[in-house]
Amino acid sequence: MPSSVPSFAELLGRCERSAVHLELRDSYAPTDRFEAWKRGDRIDWQNRASWWHPYDQTIADAVARGVVIRRARVVSEPVSEYVRWEHYVTHANITAGEDVRWLPRRQATSIALPGNDFWLFDGALLRVHHFSGDGAVVEDEITADPETVKLCAAAFESVWERAIPHRLYEI
Repeated sequence: MPSSVPSFAELLGRCERSAVHLELRDSYAPTDRFEAWKRGDRIDWQNRASWWHPYDQTIADAVARGVVIRRARVVSEPVSEYVRWEHYVTHANITAGEDVRWLPRRQATSIALPGNDFWLFDGALLRVHHFSGDGAVVEDEITADPETVKLCAAAFESVWERAIPHRLYEI
């Protein structure tokens, strides 16, 4: 069944000022890249052609247009193996132009958090990610409902304010 939700690239392509991403899970469905990392394979960060993906270019293009892109991750500590890998590959996000921060879950108790990961574009349009228990994407949902947008925007800003910049977050 085809999705009626616009692609991430399309939504970011329409974005004019800001895109924020809140991640709340300690693991997502495994990828080939994650499995390779678990086997000990490491990325040659000097060889950009070996790791630069279309996603990275989409981010870089938006940043070049003046879009500020921030990503915040709420993580349990000690971190899961998946989060350890995410921390490692965040070099690509930073290189593409994202600003990334990490918030230990124990510091999020007093924050009203939504139940799902999301992207918020220009403070007005949400792309909500719904995952299965094992971390696979079940579906994405688009909403501009003002109350939902307000909750998610406030949650992101509360997390961002407390979170640790990537360069300073040690796992």
